[in-house]
Amino acid sequence: MIKKILLKRITMAVMTLLITGKAYAQHQKIINPGAVWPDNRGEHIQAHGGGIIKIKNTYYWYGEERRRGLDSNKRYVSCYASKDLTNWTFKGDVVQMTDPENLGQRWVLERPKVFYSKKSRQYVMYFHLDNATYKFARVGIAVSDRPDGDFKYLKSFRPLEHESRDIGQFIDDDGTPYLVFEDRPLGFHIVRLSEDCLSIDREMCLIAEHMEGGAIVHYKGLYYAIGSALTGWKPNPNRYATAKTLKGPWSEFKDIAPKEKNTYDSQSTLLLKVSGKKDTTVLFLGDIWKPKEQWDSRYLWMPVQIGDGELWLPEPAPFKIDVKNGTAN
Repeated sequence: MIKKILLKRITMAVMTLLITGKAYAQHQKIINPGAVWPDNRGEHIQAHGGGIIKIKNTYYWYGEERRRGLDSNKRYVSCYASKDLTNWTFKGDVVQMTDPENLGQRWVLERPKVFYSKKSRQYVMYFHLDNATYKFARVGIAVSDRPDGDFKYLKSFRPLEHESRDIGQFIDDDGTPYLVFEDRPLGFHIVRLSEDCLSIDREMCLIAEHMEGGAIVHYKGLYYAIGSALTGWKPNPNRYATAKTLKGPWSEFKDIAPKEKNTYDSQSTLLLKVSGKKDTTVLFLGDIWKPKEQWDSRYLWMPVQIGDGELWLPEPAPFKIDVKNGTAN
């Protein structure tokens, strides 16, 4: 009898520890740039090179799934959901794709970005699709009826017949979707998508700078565009330019942080505007890549100092984001 009571107490204690551990993972109060970022399961978030969209009161974060033990013949895109941008629930790998275009071994699926089309009521994922030598240089498209559903591969193409490698997304204040893509011969393209988000409507601008990791935000009457130099996995000083319209003209590019810091060892992937009841905060979202240990790659999220044509990324430090009020501290 005593053994049964002890066994029951031990079992209850273990269950309590498990529940407590999960609760801890689910209720974080701060974002700690560069640290391991646990999801609701207590596992490091795997959403590298990603993008975020907001549907009603929920943010969806999509990115490259790089955890250990994946099938090397497939490429994976993960999806996470959050209402506060701090605590994220794993919704699954919404892409588990085998080679869609006979690209051969070490084929590439990178930088997934999802748009929602009100016209088709579909979620449309764009991603950089390539072969091992980066000569295919196209965007791939997959679609789903749900933000966290299985995305089905649809097609690939070269935007406006141009090479496309790193891509970025921008959704303007009126909901208009734009794609940013890096074209090695020409530069940094900004294009508007069609209403169904399945094709290019028109080119807004070609910025004659060889940059990748493109990110754009519209803040108090100005557009700010960020890009990273072409150094592969190695970090470099990211830079920004401004314009009154997406068509330009664009200002000269300036560093967003001290040049010697190499953007604090990160690379831009998105500028996220968080507008609330009291204020608006712009977050720099970057990746801290670890090419030899990709599963341990980290994230650098930080509120930027922005306004009057200036943008600055402060030294990374833990911070709180209040999505209801649009404030960060």
